[in-house]
Amino acid sequence: MCYLRFDKSQMTNLQDSLYKEMLITNRSGAYCSTTLVGCNIRKYDGLLVIPVPELDDENHVLLSSLDETVIQHGAEFNLGLHKYQGENYSPKGHKYIVSFEWEQVPTWTYRVGGVLLKKEILFDTSIHRIYIRYTLLDAHSATTLRLRPFLAFRSVRQWTHENGTANSSYDEVSNGVRMCLYQGYPDLYMQTSKKAAWNYCPDWYRGLEYPKERERGYESTEDLLTPGYFEMPIKKGESIIFSAGIAPIKPKEISVLLEKERESLDHRDSFYHCLVNAAHQFRVTKDGENYLLAGYPWFKPRARDTFISMPGLTLAIGEKERFEMYMATASKAIYNLIRKEPLEVDIYEMEQPDTLLWAIWCIQQYAKYTSRTACYEKYGVLLRDIIEYVRSGKHPNLFIHENGLVYANGRDHAITWMNSQCGGRPIVPRSGYIVEFNALWYNALKFFEQILTENPGAGHAEVAEETGKEAEKLAKSFKDVFLNEYGYLLDYVDGQMMDWSVRPNQLFAIALDFSPLDMKERKSVLDICTKELVTPKGIRSLSPKSGGYNPMYVGKQTQRDFAYHQGTAWPWLTGFYLEAYLRVYRMSGVNYIERQLIGFEEELFYHCVGTIPELFDGNPPFHGRGAISFAMNVSGILRALQQLEKYNSTF
Repeated sequence: MCYLRFDKSQMTNLQDSLYKEMLITNRSGAYCSTTLVGCNIRKYDGLLVIPVPELDDENHVLLSSLDETVIQHGAEFNLGLHKYQGENYSPKGHKYIVSFEWEQVPTWTYRVGGVLLKKEILFDTSIHRIYIRYTLLDAHSATTLRLRPFLAFRSVRQWTHENGTANSSYDEVSNGVRMCLYQGYPDLYMQTSKKAAWNYCPDWYRGLEYPKERERGYESTEDLLTPGYFEMPIKKGESIIFSAGIAPIKPKEISVLLEKERESLDHRDSFYHCLVNAAHQFRVTKDGENYLLAGYPWFKPRARDTFISMPGLTLAIGEKERFEMYMATASKAIYNLIRKEPLEVDIYEMEQPDTLLWAIWCIQQYAKYTSRTACYEKYGVLLRDIIEYVRSGKHPNLFIHENGLVYANGRDHAITWMNSQCGGRPIVPRSGYIVEFNALWYNALKFFEQILTENPGAGHAEVAEETGKEAEKLAKSFKDVFLNEYGYLLDYVDGQMMDWSVRPNQLFAIALDFSPLDMKERKSVLDICTKELVTPKGIRSLSPKSGGYNPMYVGKQTQRDFAYHQGTAWPWLTGFYLEAYLRVYRMSGVNYIERQLIGFEEELFYHCVGTIPELFDGNPPFHGRGAISFAMNVSGILRALQQLEKYNSTF
């Protein structure tokens, strides 16, 4: 039995199946995203969505969808599905779906009378090209297959509407056509493995609606151009492949390249392997550099996300070389920042004050995976340069005060991972002594002291001793400033301003390898977080008992911004929470952790199948929201699984 499988009853129930999404990427920033029933529900959806650097740094939808029609005895059965305004659906091809399975490639089986048709989708990892293979498994009479493409040629952040500017003309190519609707876009080559008749009949389909955009408070309708359709006979046992890409392909090579691509794909046969596949989807290679996308469909490579995600997306699944490739690119951004140079790589938000602190934590995970000696040899100089840069006060918004604590100004601009804003101002103005910044800095100093002590060198002993004294001073100040009489940690302190909200950022002070708190204090913090922040789908960003609790991430942009970090649940924090739980409760916490992880396995069958969305509502029924696949969340769960496996093998 296939792990990711949905039967006819699930697929034909649109209330359920319409919001189950799928994602395929090609490791170059391009992707294919739609629903399991083939109905696009976001402006970001499309069968071929690619970056067009000549235009901007956004992705662009070229091929929005492809309608398949089975013809027998002159009767036409359209397998497509589109939503129009007023809850109207046409055609209603989902009723023909027998099953959907995803072992290596997403696979649909359709039954139309005596016709049994299988459809598979693959994405080429070497070029922006998608393959859709149709195999006629059974038929009792002559059968014809018709394929009608729907074209958009627009940015994922814009809409297409009927216009007189679109160039609907085409040029013939081998077994297909070449088109380009607007100047500046690459040509789109649509070809078939078998010679097909091309029927040119350009027309606009008007008023297609995307319910996810309406749910998010945006405009939700657009028009799409259908230039015509391909039509060809298909015999029982025969396979026909449709190819769409920005370069031509020889028809006889289509099948060969498809099979080659299929052989390289991961299997999605378990919870773990689905997450491994999801981890691989965040890979992007551009101009010889290696990046991690923060998520799909709208995120770009972001510095903080990169360093938090990197260990889980590489080391936790045994891919040390991949970690080193990402770090090689990220190191360039780090040195650009330190040397006040323009960024030479495309990593965003490098200037945020906690970015370098997370980079040190990231390097620490490499040391734990390899050894501190190997880590020192590989990243010792980088580690030293980051520490000295922060120590010397050269960062424009991260300063070490006399008490040893680090200070950052976040009153006017969001500077932490809780970065939602309204009117250009942070909704959660975390500023001053920020709890996770100082937990990360303490951990960084202790790690630096440890690695210097264990790797003797000129001046290492003196620097290690000095670093240890800094950490000791910081630890005392940390307790004095953050630990309150109720047994948890203040979120931030800025002069007379103290934030008493119970937030998850205090978890880092008990989850990191080095904590400024003793075991009794850690247990107190953990117990309060467990009571007030833990949900089956992640850790709440704010306790329900705190003022401003707003757990439902719905409505227009402003409404969602005010809920983003005010009670919504974040899966990536679960990795740190479970790490803290193991440190406090040790072996007795293993069963609890296993139960917590079960809640995430079921999420692979909702929202975007096989991966974890950006966030969840903080109240039941804990709906998934935001981006369909989020790197930090996949990383956090993979790290938790690794910790659990390591702990079970130790005891």
